[in-house]
Amino acid sequence: MSRADDIRIKLEAAFQPTQLEVRNDSARHSGHAGDDGSGESHFHVTLRAPAFQGQSRIARHRAVHAALGPELVREIHALALDIDG
Repeated sequence: MSRADDIRIKLEAAFQPTQLEVRNDSARHSGHAGDDGSGESHFHVTLRAPAFQGQSRIARHRAVHAALGPELVREIHALALDIDG
C-alpha cells in the first residue's frame, strides 16, 4: 500500500470527511532536501469534516497528526494541510 493510500484510509476512518484529497507532490521535490528517493515524501491534504468545526488551526493539525500516527508522520518529509470543518 502506498503512503498516500495509508494517509487516505487513516483520515477517512478518523474523521468521516465530506471532502478528502491526498495529493502526492513528491515528484515536484525530486532531488531536494527531504527527498528520500521513495517518491512518497511530500504530500498535500485537503480535508473537510464536521469534526473540525470550532477547532483552532493548531488543534486541527494536531488531530490529523494523531490520526496518522507517529510512525507515518516520521516517514513523510512534508505534509501540507488544508483543513476545515
